[in-house]
Amino acid sequence: MENGEYIFYADESGDHSLTSVDVTYPLFVLTICGFKISDYTQKVVPNFQKFKFRHFGHDMAILHEREIRKQIGDFEFLTDVVQRETFQLELTRIVEEANFDIFCCIIDKRIFRSDFFPDNPYQVALSVCLQMIFKWLQRLHRAGLNYHFVFEKRGNKEDKDLELEFRRIVDGVNPLRKPFDGFKLRFADKRSNSTGMQLADLTAHPLGVGYLKPDQSNRAAQVIQSKLCKIKIAVNPNRGIHVPATIKAKGPS
Repeated sequence: MENGEYIFYADESGDHSLTSVDVTYPLFVLTICGFKISDYTQKVVPNFQKFKFRHFGHDMAILHEREIRKQIGDFEFLTDVVQRETFQLELTRIVEEANFDIFCCIIDKRIFRSDFFPDNPYQVALSVCLQMIFKWLQRLHRAGLNYHFVFEKRGNKEDKDLELEFRRIVDGVNPLRKPFDGFKLRFADKRSNSTGMQLADLTAHPLGVGYLKPDQSNRAAQVIQSKLCKIKIAVNPNRGIHVPATIKAKGPS
């Protein structure tokens, strides 16, 4: 089978446990970012590499949204308000200029937990995102080719569970009742210095915050908004399942 011209990177925000729900962030958010490989290799990756060299003097720093937000690890220098503003403005601009599409599903565990769903939040979110991507590729007349989906390693059991669920969905056990031919799963180490993985990481939490606090200033969600895929999937918000076609995010005041 011929290789397709897109590559997909996934990341998550929050956990998928329904037994202990964090009241401050009661969500599980899965984002899968799709890049045209030519754009990714010729523009996105070089721009991020240049950004790293400008701010760190090397390209070994891994852009984790949580560490940036908490100003820890390689990002301790962001405690300086001037450096932080410069860094964030430039990072926001680079993300904005990067050409990619975001396929996202938000599970509100406050509602989902009381619904006695047979599946866990991860399974539901994964199914929703893969359906969106399949329909998106159909719209582009590019379905039926080989496409690689890169997920971060979480542990042997978790990875095996994800692989089993991924295979089940792409084999046709999904609401569309169609096999997603050519969808292939790949795992990346947490320390993998992959630009695509880092971009996926930078999108998940802001989308969750945008859902929880739509009136709060959220520069990141505002930038991400234009990249959200607007493919319609049958989900029920009354059951705690959301596809954020748009985030009503406020810009900085």
